[in-house]
Amino acid sequence: MTNEQSSHETNVENENTLTNRQGHPVTNNQNIRTVGNRGPATLENYDFIEKISHFDRERVPERVVHARGAGAHGYFETYGTAGDEPVSKYTRAKLFQEKGKQTPVFVRFSSVIHGGHSPETLRDPRGFAVKFYTEDGNWDLVGNNLKIFFIRDAIKFPDMIHAFKPDPITNIQDSQRFFDFCASSPETFHMVTFVYSPWGIPANYRMMQGSGVNTYKWVNNDGVAVLVKYHWEPKQGIKNLTMKEASEIQATNFNHATQDLYEAIERGEYPEWELLVQIMSDDEHPELDFDPLDDTKLWPEDQFPWLPVGKMILNRNPEDYFTEVEQAAFGTGVLVDGLDFSDDKMLQGRTFSYSDTQRHRVGANYLQLPINAPKKRVATNQSGGQMQYKVDRAPGQNPHINYEPSILGGLKEAEQVGKEYTPQIEGKLVRQSIDRQSNTKQAGETYRRFEQWEKDELLANLISDLSTCDQRIQEKMIALAEEADDEYGKRLREGLAHASKEGSNQKPLGSRGGDKAPEKAIEKGHDAEPY
Repeated sequence: MTNEQSSHETNVENENTLTNRQGHPVTNNQNIRTVGNRGPATLENYDFIEKISHFDRERVPERVVHARGAGAHGYFETYGTAGDEPVSKYTRAKLFQEKGKQTPVFVRFSSVIHGGHSPETLRDPRGFAVKFYTEDGNWDLVGNNLKIFFIRDAIKFPDMIHAFKPDPITNIQDSQRFFDFCASSPETFHMVTFVYSPWGIPANYRMMQGSGVNTYKWVNNDGVAVLVKYHWEPKQGIKNLTMKEASEIQATNFNHATQDLYEAIERGEYPEWELLVQIMSDDEHPELDFDPLDDTKLWPEDQFPWLPVGKMILNRNPEDYFTEVEQAAFGTGVLVDGLDFSDDKMLQGRTFSYSDTQRHRVGANYLQLPINAPKKRVATNQSGGQMQYKVDRAPGQNPHINYEPSILGGLKEAEQVGKEYTPQIEGKLVRQSIDRQSNTKQAGETYRRFEQWEKDELLANLISDLSTCDQRIQEKMIALAEEADDEYGKRLREGLAHASKEGSNQKPLGSRGGDKAPEKAIEKGHDAEPY
């Protein structure tokens, strides 16, 4: 036998050959190893055991909220200005400074309440999370398509989600549970007005707005801060759906928004959004009838104009959904120099919760995954934990020194760039609501801005879901509507008075006649003989 023949016979694999995770070529992927071709199987089926045991573990825990998502890569390009002024007047964040500068981004769109394989036509806010891979490290701008939220204090978040999620006994979402919470939490009424209108069902991800929702701060080189709100405006226009239109789409395709985003990018029709900010001086603003840190409120555009600061283009689909979209992990506390937190109580709570969730869901070392890792050097004294595959050491760092301070070759602190921002905090520690709540005024303003068809759709949806709720819940919701706008309240009261009181006491959330579906399934089902 020649050397050439020997090499050919032992070269059983090429770049397309299937292997296991140990790198062993898999020669039979159709049959497990058995005693005879009928079995039984033997325990030493290594390829099978590796394959099936990984399969048993191939799902990470589903996100409690924002479970269903789609994502894409792209870039953010800064204008170098905030409106007509140099952006450096307000922030020293490097990604905003130089006109035309591009920063890579990854964006994850999602629904909020519903599960990982739920239809993308369901009534729900939509998540809009952007990870900027800046030269100073990552910045996550985590928000929704709607510019406000249901609540203003983070301690209420678990209760809100429990009320909106399926009943713990029936495992069915129930409109009475939803409205029980909302009627008892008047600050939710502005968001309810948006969610139950066509704005609660965006047509797709490309044609919806985005918002940071919470109030943040920008800090300039002199250490001076301003309050800031972020807004993404789609260049593709904005489209929303009625309940009927959404139901018709859902009957034929419950992945339509994911499909739309993916196929648009594949066609080269790259979706684009402009980033605009509203800026307010960093104080309490007693002249306003609401607290600027209250995330159930909009900042009036005529008083705080939208200032363009850059644009974002998504031009590349993920190579693997799980690796990128599912394992992408965002946090509201992920800020770079020049960006800061406000005292927004929802933001403060989210900042702990988001990153804590990722450590539970993906693992302690989730930031070592390529989709989450910054595109710059990393050097830490952190080590250990599940799925660590490297240690973040600096070149020349003494590997024996995993602490700071040290004189033996460990890591050193960075120098402060720009004047440090040092807000003055004064007051008693209390558990109190903010003073200027104004729970229904902006809901009335929003209602009056709606076009007639949007008002009609809002009322139809509210009446449908409220009609089987407890009378006490109905009365509280009517009172909130009447407080917001006379017409709004009158139409809701009259609509509920004429609505049928027949049917189940438990009506699926967002269902218009869907509570009869179990009976219809029996009625329309076709008989079959057993086989």
